[in-house]
Amino acid sequence: MSRAQKFLAVFLAITVLFFGFIVFRVWGAKPPATVKLTPIPQGEYDPAVWGKYYGLEYQTWLKNKEMAPSPTGYGGSVKEQKSVKQTALPHNFKGYPFEKDYTEDRGHPYSLEDLRTSHRIGPTSKGSCITCKTPQIEQFYKEMGWGYTQRPLSELLDRSQHPVSCGNCHNPETMALRVINPAFIEGQARRGIDVTKASREEMRSYVCGQCHAEYYFVPGTFQVVFPWDKGLTPSAMYEYYSANPNNFTQDWQHADSKAPMLKAQHPDFEEWQNGTHGKAGVSCADCHMPYMRQQGRKYTSHWVTSPLKHLNEACSTCHNEGPEWLFERVKTIQDNVWQLQHLAEQKVSRAHTAIKKASETANVNQTELANARELVRKAQWYWDYVAAANSMGFHNSVQELNTLGQAIDFANLAIEAANRAAGTNTL
Repeated sequence: MSRAQKFLAVFLAITVLFFGFIVFRVWGAKPPATVKLTPIPQGEYDPAVWGKYYGLEYQTWLKNKEMAPSPTGYGGSVKEQKSVKQTALPHNFKGYPFEKDYTEDRGHPYSLEDLRTSHRIGPTSKGSCITCKTPQIEQFYKEMGWGYTQRPLSELLDRSQHPVSCGNCHNPETMALRVINPAFIEGQARRGIDVTKASREEMRSYVCGQCHAEYYFVPGTFQVVFPWDKGLTPSAMYEYYSANPNNFTQDWQHADSKAPMLKAQHPDFEEWQNGTHGKAGVSCADCHMPYMRQQGRKYTSHWVTSPLKHLNEACSTCHNEGPEWLFERVKTIQDNVWQLQHLAEQKVSRAHTAIKKASETANVNQTELANARELVRKAQWYWDYVAAANSMGFHNSVQELNTLGQAIDFANLAIEAANRAAGTNTL
């Protein structure tokens, strides 16, 4: 072997040893791609206990304690009265607790605290109000069935130590996604859907939809029911309510117009289901709880927040237009929806006032007055369906702009009917 060949052989040996050492150090220090499954005992609802084994998920869940405005200025997690921006809101809910206390929603860690301090509850409030505030609803339902809804809310609050957290959405032994809200399970069953047979991707929306949805309480029993029997659109649900299901006729009677009113309850799941992303099979978690990576480990963020706060992970996996374009697109949609929502809110308020004025007129036409009350009930339902949701129309902008347009139309028709009832043509 020549000197040159010996030198080359030594050089190659050193090179192999050097790069072999580097590969060993890199791969030896690399964490596993996914976290090891560690079963949690059944009935353990403390998120800190889960966090001992699922640290990245727990640390991101803790970020839900942060309170900040939405990037676009709509919604957010700052606990302020919605009436600051929606000035006609107290009048539209006159005679109902939402008139005095209707704040922006904070993150899941505040679910119990905000319920305890809400001015909308009192000594007579029933246990049904606890349904979406704690994973311990699983325990209450196992003990009492639907009987828990008739127990005093104060009693169940005293027994509830943990807010919405890991146990609401995960089987503690397998970490598989699950639904524990019996109202969601029953509502889906009436639609022909068995949630126990749902795919994992479907469950990535069902775990959210079990609480972020419209519902009502059955008179007498206070059982929680999702009004989905005729469909998930605002018109389908209004048709359902018009048939007085389970003898439910109204949430309250408006103090001025005396119309039998409905209160929408954050129909985010319904919006999404009929929207572009829902129809395309994009789950709630894909956008609000996207996959993240830290030190080579892939995990699901449990910071349930606006996708605009993590555009690359939440949006850019499907969209390549760039963050500036994406933000502007969302902002434009929400600006347009807000304009119509604000107009609808004002029109509904004017309709309540017109009906009150008509009802105080001598020899009022009772048929037209009843017609006006039905129209304002419908107008407010359509407006509130959008206003009570959290996306400011983004989940389904086409439907929501149409819904608000109908709300404005129904409010105008209510004013006209009230004027006819009073014998005046003044709008």
